Order: sequence, then C-alpha cells, then structure tokens
Amino acid sequence: MKSVGIVAEYNPFHNGHLYHLSQSKEVSKSEVAIVVMSGNFLQRGEPAIVSKWARTKMALLAGADIVIELPYTFAVQKAETFALGSVYLLDALKCSSICFGSESGSIDPFLHTMELLKEQEDQYNQKIKSYIKEGVSYPKALSLAFSDLEKNKDSVDLSMPNNILGYHYISAADKLNSSMQFFTIKRNTAEHNDQTIHDDRIASATSIRKLIREEGNLNRMRPYVPESTFAEMNVYYNTYGHLHDWEDYWPYLQYRLITMGEEELNQMYDIEEGLPYRLQKAAQTAENFQSFMELIKTKRYTWTRLQRICTHALTNTSKADIKSAGETPGYIRLLGMSANGREYLNKVKKDLFLPLVSTVSSFPQDLLALDRKAALVYSQVLKEPARSRLLSMEYAQPPIMAD
Repeated sequence: MKSVGIVAEYNPFHNGHLYHLSQSKEVSKSEVAIVVMSGNFLQRGEPAIVSKWARTKMALLAGADIVIELPYTFAVQKAETFALGSVYLLDALKCSSICFGSESGSIDPFLHTMELLKEQEDQYNQKIKSYIKEGVSYPKALSLAFSDLEKNKDSVDLSMPNNILGYHYISAADKLNSSMQFFTIKRNTAEHNDQTIHDDRIASATSIRKLIREEGNLNRMRPYVPESTFAEMNVYYNTYGHLHDWEDYWPYLQYRLITMGEEELNQMYDIEEGLPYRLQKAAQTAENFQSFMELIKTKRYTWTRLQRICTHALTNTSKADIKSAGETPGYIRLLGMSANGREYLNKVKKDLFLPLVSTVSSFPQDLLALDRKAALVYSQVLKEPARSRLLSMEYAQPPIMAD
C-alpha cells in the first residue's frame, strides 16, 4: 500500500487542512495518509486549543488513516529539529512520500535550494554567525544570510514560513538518506499565521482561534471547518468545560519564574545567559501572559522562541532532559487509525525499526517521561473530575479507531 506522510498540528483541523489532506493523497497517488502530529504543546511554544486525542479524531474523521504523535522533544522546537523528528518518524513508518503546504507550490525550487546551500555551506554559516553577532534573531539571520548568497530564479523564497518548513523537511530527508519522494501543495487564501479572515470558507488556524477567543463561542468558526471538527470541538468543550490558551497557564508559569533560582532557570532548555533576569523581572510585574511577552520581547528573541522557552520553563524541561532524549525519536506513539490504516500497519509492522506504542502503560516509562510530564501540565487548567479524566487518557487510552 502506497502511503503519504503529512506533518501537522491541526489546531484545530480546518477546511484548508481538509484540502491539503485530500490533495496529498491525490498528487502522491497514495492509498494511505499518515499524519505525524504535535502533542499537547506545539512548535510555536503554545498549548493546543484541544487535546491531541480530540485533534486525532478530527483528522481521522476527515480522511487521515494513521495519526502518530511527534514527541515533545521534537514538537516544541525550532524548525530544523521539528522537521527532523517528523521526517524520521514518517520514514520509520515506511512512508513512500511526504506532501507539505507551501507558498511556492512547486517542489523543484526546494530541491534546487538544498543543493545551493550545500554548495555554499561554509559561506552561509559564516553569514549566519555574523548576523547573530549583530543582535538579530536566529530565523532572521538565516533569512538574511540566504538573501546574501549567489542564487537564481529557481531558488525558493526562504522568508516565507511554510517554505522554510518545507525546506527543512527535504533537508532532513537528505541527512537521513531517506528515499521518500516529496510533493507540495500551494497554500490557498490564508497564510499560516494570518490573524484576519479574507475568505468565506478558508481561514488559518491562528485566525480561527482568535475568532473563538473574541466571540466567546464556537459558532463563528463553523464556516471554516469541516462539520466533524465543529462537532468534536463542541464535544471537547462540553466534556472538559474549557478550551486551552496560554493565559490559562500564566499563573503556573509566573509562579515557576519567580520561585526558581537563577542557576535553575539557566538550566532550562533553550535559555541563554542573561535571559533569566529579564524573565524573572517581567514575571514580577506582568498582569497576564500577553503583557509578560511584550515586556520580554527583544530584537534578538522572536516571540515564537520566547514562547518555546516559556513552555520549557512551565514543564520544567532542562537542557539535560532534551539531551538525554536523543537526536532522533526512539518510538512511534500511535494515537489513532482507520481500518485502512490498520491494514497498512499490519503489513509494515514487522519491518519497523522503532517500537510501535499503542498504550503507554506497557512501554518503558523513562522513554516517555517528557510526554507524560507535558500531559500532566496540560491538564492542570481543567477542573476535577475533567482534569483526571483527560490525564488518564495519557496512560490508558488505546488508539482511537475510525471506520
């Protein structure tokens, strides 16, 4: 059975995701769509609006065949690490191809750009270091360094967020010597981080979450998501009485920051020298998470990177924790599958070089420590008995099955 891999967060699953999912199967001529999806905390350093289980169900109801979890170690990370973990897992599941959304819409410029950067690697890295010394953020330094290189019209625009991720997927596959084929679908109407809605059917996940926060109910999102997503969002809210947002976690983060010593804070993952004082000073005066972020934002640190640092502080994830987790995922956590997906797994499971985890209670707990901790923190904003109910799913929930 031919399979196509998709890297996603589905926060929440919307009509643009539905288009990408169906087109991915079509352009790759695949029978099976395998989604590697971030867990409860996401690449931009924020909590998912609903749990990974709810988002898994949304994906399955919309046509995904297998959903696996991208471990916390790789999910809450810069683009290169996020991409490497995702591609590694899809390759481990014997995916034939990967299809991603991009502003480019053509795969050849990505392949050309990868070869260009390999040819000019030393010059490129020197320019990156030079720009970082000037005080710009790492993503900005990458973009500026790339713009300085000698290139032609065949190169992809690496100033665009989805193009950047797409490049890193292809680069990761090259590093892993993977034989997976790549396809890309041009994004329509809504950009990845659009705050506003420009269409009557397509909207970014960012704008949908903003709409929900501003309106205070789920009804306004209905035109922009499949009916199955709308239903599942209502089920989640009615079951747990809550949709997750960074502001919910602010009291926990504030407490962590003002009670940690400087040395302990310095040990948190991705924190650089000098930043702990800034974080602790802002935590003492900020009224909420938004005002806290505005106080700590600088030219050097992007909003996204600071959110990731805050997530690691919130979950007490240290540099040592990430290092001990390894450079590549050590397991495949199965969240859900269709009948078609189950048939595929039955055919490939004997050839997998990573253990396939369906229920964590039967798996070595030290390997899942960071994911379990993330699940524990994620559930803390819920009231009992909803909190215990969601947390128990981390240990006891078998993969969600869809017809």
